[in-house]
Amino acid sequence: MRIEVSRDVFRLAQVFTISRGSRTEAQVLTVRITEGGVTGWGECVPYARYGETLESVTAEIEALSGSLTREALYDLLPAGAARNAVDCALWDLQAKQAGKRVWELAGLAQPEPEITAFTLSLDSPDKMREQAALHAHRPLLKIKLGTPDDMPRLEAVRAGAPDAQIIIDANEGWSAEVYADLAPHLVRLGVSLVEQPLPAGDDDALIGMDRPVPVCADESCHDRASLAALKGKYDVVNIKLDKTGGLTEALALRDAAVAQGFEVMVGCMVGSSLAMAPATLVAQGAKVVDLDGPLLLAEDRADALTFDAAGVHPPAAKLWG
Repeated sequence: MRIEVSRDVFRLAQVFTISRGSRTEAQVLTVRITEGGVTGWGECVPYARYGETLESVTAEIEALSGSLTREALYDLLPAGAARNAVDCALWDLQAKQAGKRVWELAGLAQPEPEITAFTLSLDSPDKMREQAALHAHRPLLKIKLGTPDDMPRLEAVRAGAPDAQIIIDANEGWSAEVYADLAPHLVRLGVSLVEQPLPAGDDDALIGMDRPVPVCADESCHDRASLAALKGKYDVVNIKLDKTGGLTEALALRDAAVAQGFEVMVGCMVGSSLAMAPATLVAQGAKVVDLDGPLLLAEDRADALTFDAAGVHPPAAKLWG
């Protein structure tokens, strides 16, 4: 078994801004695992918020050796970007070797398209209104917020897209006081979900707080071990493969979260269709799907995912799985 890791860069269609900064390109790591002349591949996006860099994640992957299994990965790598790319590459490899699709190997029903959110990055109210109007035909818009002065932005987006469903991602940018002040307005403006309003380390403030709009754990939820600390704070958990450490744990987290009474959102980092492909399996039947990474790119992989009025489609076998 041979493991190779390389860096790929995809230009973004426009500057993408969240409360923690801006970017003009997506830098990803691509892992290829070859065995018996067959190659499976996967993609990850190292995330500085979790102490990851392209270099540190590359080093984690390059330290692996020998014949790997998905089960063994749990002992070799922690939940995170490195394990995600390797886990997904192993799923792809196994599917190609077996002549089956990953959903069959995982015992899942054949996946169908799912409506996905389209993300509007943080900007001035006027610019966000323009972006909202440009994408007002989309059924679900996600707004990046996370400053003390977000009310004009939210009003502007609603004015620009009066009929779209809106969800908000504050990226840990609000205080408990800001969230409490905004909450009634979220209801008034028809917001259907709020992601991570408070910093993960300060989210105990959500206990006992009125939540008129469902609150989703993103930075506070990584894998199944996270769930115990989320009770009483969150209504929904955002499952991202770069946090869970791959499809294997993502599927397990989804089942455990539902069993414990949480609803599920399936999200992504800004990456290519290769990164989204495994997540389409986790996204089946989710409350919210946010797999718009390829829609934010100016360029993508060959055999890219299909996005249309039905939503994001599962991958063709030529791409993954």
